[in-house]
Amino acid sequence: MKILHVLHAYPPSTGGIQWLFQNISERLVRDFGDAVTVYTTTAYRNSLFWDPRQPAMPAGAQLLGGVTVRRFPVWNHLPALRLNLARVAHKLHLPGEDWLRAWYFGPIVPGLSRAIAAAPVDVIAASAFPLLHMHVALRAARRTRTPIVLIGALHPADSWCFDRRNIYRAIRQAQAYIALSEFEREYIVQRRAEPQGDPDRIHVIGGGVDAARFRQPLPPRAVLRRRWGWAADDPAVIFLGRQAEHKRIDLLLAAMRLVWPQLPRARLLIAGARTDYTPQLKRQVAALPRPWQSRVTWVNDFSEAEKPAILAACDVLANPSAYESFGLVFLEAWAAGLPVVGARIGAISSLIAEEQDGLLAAYGDAPAWGNALTRLLRDRALRRQMGALGRAKVAQRYDWAVITRRFRAAYRSARATTD
Repeated sequence: MKILHVLHAYPPSTGGIQWLFQNISERLVRDFGDAVTVYTTTAYRNSLFWDPRQPAMPAGAQLLGGVTVRRFPVWNHLPALRLNLARVAHKLHLPGEDWLRAWYFGPIVPGLSRAIAAAPVDVIAASAFPLLHMHVALRAARRTRTPIVLIGALHPADSWCFDRRNIYRAIRQAQAYIALSEFEREYIVQRRAEPQGDPDRIHVIGGGVDAARFRQPLPPRAVLRRRWGWAADDPAVIFLGRQAEHKRIDLLLAAMRLVWPQLPRARLLIAGARTDYTPQLKRQVAALPRPWQSRVTWVNDFSEAEKPAILAACDVLANPSAYESFGLVFLEAWAAGLPVVGARIGAISSLIAEEQDGLLAAYGDAPAWGNALTRLLRDRALRRQMGALGRAKVAQRYDWAVITRRFRAAYRSARATTD
């Protein structure tokens, strides 16, 4: 097949959607001989879509992992006017306010619609809402009668982004939709937004992980622990992800305030890419009582190759965020044999099998999180049992080979509806 992926960003930009589509794109080329092209922007981060001061990659085409990647520059001027118009129209419930929100978030990409319409492909796949390129891709596909699959990555808890009529009209007009969780599928059905009115055109697939990377021989966990100044038997919680405000690392710090009086040797590792929010997090750690400050360790901006060893050096993964369309980090923790703690909300609650491969805690409830973490840190046998069940689930359902086959089947299904 000739496949076009239309995305807001692509590696070396980092993020869940970028990682998902890099793996899907490269494996479609390698394993199936498909011709895959990616149309994307020059953004490292989404903030480029409304902030001209942000760094950008060069525009143009390049070959990455057998995939042709074409990057388009964005128009990112008048951000204050765009935001204020969106806010006022939303507050007053004016007609078209959902489009004003889309125009604020962008990306506004001159020439993208023409390029999509001119691409000689069998199927188009676009990801992710609430961004504007999704609507651009849909209009171009409908104009040329090319089947289109939308991968929305919805997390409806964020109503400013996802409570928009134009999103659900777009899903109805697509030939197929890939949901990342059963929660997302049920939400679309409840909104009566099934593609072409047919719930069977919603394919629940999810994200993927290279399980083999986490099974290969790794450095002894004591090596990293010594580097971080940890004892071999210090119980350790890891947060893995961007150090962004919506990830609720502040809640995790509040939960650890309840863990440390019971387990004074417990460690917290904050591992992931720094953001503009990182200095505020540093101040929150500095405000902890002095003995606890030294129990927090930072590992910033590490490579993907280092991730398996970092996870293996810890005992429990905790991700308090509510704004997750899937929860790829839980798969990575399971692949490393760790139990997980996630928020009992949205897609996360449909991914984690509670009391089997992890625990769920009420979103925003620091005592509940403290209790869950304390329970796991105290019970090594329970950690091993949950980690083993999680690892088996990843191997059966979420290995990249499985996910790629299912994506390709959804593309073929969408193409068959227009033949």
